[in-house]
Amino acid sequence: MAQAKNGDSVKVHYTGRFDDGATFDSSREGDPLEFTLGQGTVIPGFEDAVRGMQPGESKTARIAPENAYGPRREEMVVELSRADLPPTVRPQVGQQLQFPQKEGGSIVVRIAEVTDTSIVIDANHPLAGRELIFEIELVEIA
Repeated sequence: MAQAKNGDSVKVHYTGRFDDGATFDSSREGDPLEFTLGQGTVIPGFEDAVRGMQPGESKTARIAPENAYGPRREEMVVELSRADLPPTVRPQVGQQLQFPQKEGGSIVVRIAEVTDTSIVIDANHPLAGRELIFEIELVEIA
């Protein structure tokens, strides 16, 4: 039976959990995730877990932060004056904002704290610094 290798288009069902059992993402209620192995469209640890699997096979993979969304970096948490925000923005904890970058494009940040005079924004990926556990089922190699 074929094993998934770089260049293969694969379809997988997955459930992502934390150590405490809380689910942060799952494909089980919808279509399987489809991607091409080796293209870097999913986190490296997830690709590594799928590589070598056969259709119908299931496994559990524990992925360290360095093979997922990287470590949490405190320098990516910044306090800004509320006066720096456009007057139409009503900041709330958890809200996402987009900031343009000098090189082009933009970065998405999450508001982590709001006071009367400032906000704290966090540009870390929400899963940065977390060990992730994925239950993966290889549905198909296309």
